[in-house]
Amino acid sequence: MITFYHAPWSRSSTILWLLEELGAPYKIEKVDIRAPGGVPEDYRRIQPNKKVPAIVHDGVVVTERAAICTYLGDAFFEAGLAPAIGDKMRAPYLTWLVYADGVFDPVLAAKAHGHEFMGGGYSYGSFAEMIANLERTLASRPYIAGDRFTAADTQIGGGINYAKNVLRILPDKPVFNEYFERLTARPAFQRASQKDFQLAQEAGMVGAS
Repeated sequence: MITFYHAPWSRSSTILWLLEELGAPYKIEKVDIRAPGGVPEDYRRIQPNKKVPAIVHDGVVVTERAAICTYLGDAFFEAGLAPAIGDKMRAPYLTWLVYADGVFDPVLAAKAHGHEFMGGGYSYGSFAEMIANLERTLASRPYIAGDRFTAADTQIGGGINYAKNVLRILPDKPVFNEYFERLTARPAFQRASQKDFQLAQEAGMVGAS
């Protein structure tokens, strides 16, 4: 059983999608990252910065989305979401998993807060460079790592979803729209979205319909 530490409509939503794709049993432990007093201190034993996501699997704690995806993709290899060592897609798969956390996410956050590229002293490049890289890659293949869906698509696709529909800062390019349509048609994406919406309702983040 996987224990999944999650807050709805947060960075951990992409891991919720991954879990639905895996089909492995999991339970959700809610973490109220928006609580007025902050997340309780005892959560640091799971996540040192009191962030989400985090998982515990067979007593092993894993934090950070790239690490969680790598771990789960290999632990549940039969789901077909992680290219094997020796597979030509393994390198781009790992590259894009790390890129999602190390470049894509911080560049989006900087753009959303009005910060332009701040020079070579930072570990990530500019918004324009990120968009060009993403566009070039998705123009060359149907999924982010190659010709089939992987766990990396949950992270890049989830980021595109957030940038497109929440931050509204993603350029309206056909290649992004086509990629996003392929991903949102997946039953696991739809299940995860519905679960996240229900959790957001329970947390009082949206009004009852």
